[in-house]
Amino acid sequence: MDRRPLEFEVGDFVFLKISSTKEVIRFGCRGKLSPRFIGPFKILEQVEEVAYRLALPPSLDSVHEVFHVSQLRKYVRDDNHVLDHSELELRPDITYTKRPMAILDRTTKILKNQTIPLVLVSWGRHSLGEVT
Repeated sequence: MDRRPLEFEVGDFVFLKISSTKEVIRFGCRGKLSPRFIGPFKILEQVEEVAYRLALPPSLDSVHEVFHVSQLRKYVRDDNHVLDHSELELRPDITYTKRPMAILDRTTKILKNQTIPLVLVSWGRHSLGEVT
């Protein structure tokens, strides 16, 4: 089974893949966490067959502007899709730290010999369905 090659045109808008984990931050998917995307960003030029240069805002000036096609997703224009990345502090390897915003619930689980406190935490920049 062959994969269809991804190709973008100069001037297209794309989303850029970033992700986070609890403590160790890596560029890509890890565990049950799904990838996150920011953007849209305009493609300035095709550097190689599978590399594109993006127009990044000044807040991301420490990030290299050339990305592999696997890190990009096609953007179909819709004003409801624009994500605000101005408050997101990205590192040069396009990762960010998740911060807890609020404690929603506290319970204790009682086992045979010990009591374990459980806390339900709402994380910043995530919906209420993504509490842990």
